Amino acid sequence: MAKKGKKGKSNGTAEAGEQQADEQAGTKLGRKEYEAELARLQGELVALQEWVKSTGAKICVVFEGRDTAGKGGTIKRLVERVSPRVFRVVALPTPTEREKSQMYLQRYMAHFPAAGEVVIFDRSWYNRAGVERVMGFCTPDQTAQFLRMTPQVEKAMVDSGIILLKYWLEVSEDEQTRRLKSRINDARKTWKLSPMDLDSYSRWYDYSRARDAMFEATDTAWGPWYVANSDDKKRGRLNIITHLLSQIPYEPFPEPAVKLPKRQKAGDYREPRLTVRHIPTPF
Repeated sequence: MAKKGKKGKSNGTAEAGEQQADEQAGTKLGRKEYEAELARLQGELVALQEWVKSTGAKICVVFEGRDTAGKGGTIKRLVERVSPRVFRVVALPTPTEREKSQMYLQRYMAHFPAAGEVVIFDRSWYNRAGVERVMGFCTPDQTAQFLRMTPQVEKAMVDSGIILLKYWLEVSEDEQTRRLKSRINDARKTWKLSPMDLDSYSRWYDYSRARDAMFEATDTAWGPWYVANSDDKKRGRLNIITHLLSQIPYEPFPEPAVKLPKRQKAGDYREPRLTVRHIPTPF
């Protein structure tokens, strides 16, 4: 039985809420079905990884969206079965004073992919078009300049051989409210809830206007936006991974025939009596 927290809420509150939302929408996806399809897609991501390594491809994936839309969970499923040497996640902190004095996109450029890399931005240069604009961290002129400049920077990226994919995760007002409340009541998720999250929550339509302006200025033939509804997190993750794979011309990697060799014989080796510390074994 799940233990109850200080507020009398079960640690399973979030999961139960998601299940209830799915059932109400009539779209519940069974765990076994979800995990089977996720495993298949993650196998394809491994094939993509080997293709990227062998061809020297350069892939840049941008994840943006409303708070609680599920960017982190989607990225986690993307990278949990592949090599961090190939799939690299970039989530930059608040800029330093030096970085603030640079050209805005400069600190992001340092993380663009080289040959044989897939770089995933957990939020990106589009901070300027979203949170910075809405929360007043930049001026209207700076936002306008960013929106004018970004399509050309992305054109240069694509012309250099980078495959650029940009995803916006959308969540409904009611579902965002439910997810934020679940963070308040779940000790495992309180770290996700910052004062800025609460302030952002009250500015739903300011973010809508910012999103619309961003789409209008930066949805281009060479850098289109792809929007994914994530009210159903499981379906959203599967849809995004499926789409990502469909946008890259990778080829299946032939599975090598692997056979374990025989282990050497112990010979004169004997286990020593070492005075090392062992961790307790309460389970």
